[in-house]
Parts: sequence; C-alpha cells; structure tokens
Amino acid sequence: MDSTTMNTVFSDKLVPVNSLESDDSSDPLDRASRTDRHVGRRIRERRIMMGLSQQQMADMIGVTYQQAHKYERGINRISAGRLFEISQVLGVPISFFFEGLAGQQEPEAPGLSPRQRMCLELARNFSQISDERHQEALSQLARALADQEG
Repeated sequence: MDSTTMNTVFSDKLVPVNSLESDDSSDPLDRASRTDRHVGRRIRERRIMMGLSQQQMADMIGVTYQQAHKYERGINRISAGRLFEISQVLGVPISFFFEGLAGQQEPEAPGLSPRQRMCLELARNFSQISDERHQEALSQLARALADQEG
C-alpha cells in the first residue's frame, strides 16, 4: 500500500496521509516543510560557526555525509533522538534550532550570503586565537579600518 492510499484517523474522521504533508510536489525541496528547512539552516549555521565540515559532523552523530547534507537542506526530517545528538555535538540546546521560526513570515533564502559566510568564518577564526593580546590587536585593527571607512 503506498502513501497515497493510506489513511489515518484524526478526530473521528478519515484523512488521507498525503494531505498531512505541507506540500505535495515531486521536487524534494518542495516536499520539505518550512520547519524542516529552518532547522536545517540553523544546524548548518552552527556547524560552520564551530568550524566543522559536514563530514566531521556526520561522523560525530553517526550518519553518512549525504545524510547530514540532507538534514541541512531540510530534505530529510530529523528524529527527536537525532536532533538531541546534533544539539549535543554542536553545544546548543534543542530550542536553538527553532529560534526565529515563529516570527518568520516567509521562508528565508536558502544558504548564507557571502558576507554572512565571511562573518561566520571571521568569528570562528577569532575564537580560535588563544593569545588575548593578539585578539585585542585584531579587534583594534578592525575598529581602525571601520573608522577609516565610516
């Protein structure tokens, strides 16, 4: 029996399973719900911020690179247990992945802009500098350059 012929009971009435999905399209990205895509984007943002590759994260949560990629794109849904594992690996509470979802009026553009990616990379690299004097020198340089531009 395929999913188009299966039914489920909700409030004492029969509802086709395929009507419970947010979208009914053959494109995998269209089938993913807005929530799945949002959670995937938040996972990707945090992974990049931590300086992890998709392969590294996949190894840490015990899935293939392809599966981690599908999670981040919102193509495959993430179980509660897997989301808990991901939150532990990325060092954030589960609620982190849902922040900003309720107030979102329309879906965000997929991926990060080049400027956002550069800012995340800058923050990640800055946090890896162990010498506080070097951090302060870099901070002063950034302030000086910003003042020169402004």
